[in-house]
Amino acid sequence: MSVLADPRAFRRTVAGLSLVVAPLLYVVAVVADPALRQGGDTVGVYGRYPEQVSVSASLLHWSWVLLLPGIVGMVHLIRGRGVVFGHIAGGLAFFGVVNFSGLMLGDFFYSYLERALPAAQGAALADQAITDPGARYAFQIPGFVGLVGLLLLGLALAYARRGPWWAPFAMLAGILTGPIFPFGTIAGGALYIAGAGVIGLRMLRMSDEEWSGEPVQPTPTGSPSGNLANTR
Repeated sequence: MSVLADPRAFRRTVAGLSLVVAPLLYVVAVVADPALRQGGDTVGVYGRYPEQVSVSASLLHWSWVLLLPGIVGMVHLIRGRGVVFGHIAGGLAFFGVVNFSGLMLGDFFYSYLERALPAAQGAALADQAITDPGARYAFQIPGFVGLVGLLLLGLALAYARRGPWWAPFAMLAGILTGPIFPFGTIAGGALYIAGAGVIGLRMLRMSDEEWSGEPVQPTPTGSPSGNLANTR
């Protein structure tokens, strides 16, 4: 049976790969961001390097999107211990993190406005849009709440003995320090890749029975009657 036709193998593989690929895209996106690389006064930088902004914002968008199947997979593995807590934390993580994906459109607005208007004027106009109360309360605040949910979900996974206790701390630290170029990007990127990757690799390496929570059926060694088969 192919992976696509096997629901257990397919969902386990997608969840595991998502946790491996998402942090890699995040690190590449941070490195590609011209404003983060420059630091200091970044007014006009997005307008000067629209191609780099497009690559960076697109990769960041997909890094958040690809994290979502991994979050669902983490929730799926929590059983027996901390289930209710895991469901609540997973919901916060899922519905919070997805908002960061929408915020990546703001980079395109900065890039276009800084080219269409004088750089300072275009950046100021983009600032006004991104600090609108709707953007703040519908995207920014829920996004950071989602990061808290991701930390709590990782702890619930560790409590259920399905992941190491340090992984969620590494993921959160990596996400928050990654934009501090270059040393934060190096250290934070390594932390994010290690924290998410160790959980993702465990998913990829586990059996379908372990993933689904089904007990492994022992292989019969005797005859149907319960007696050893006659080999003579």
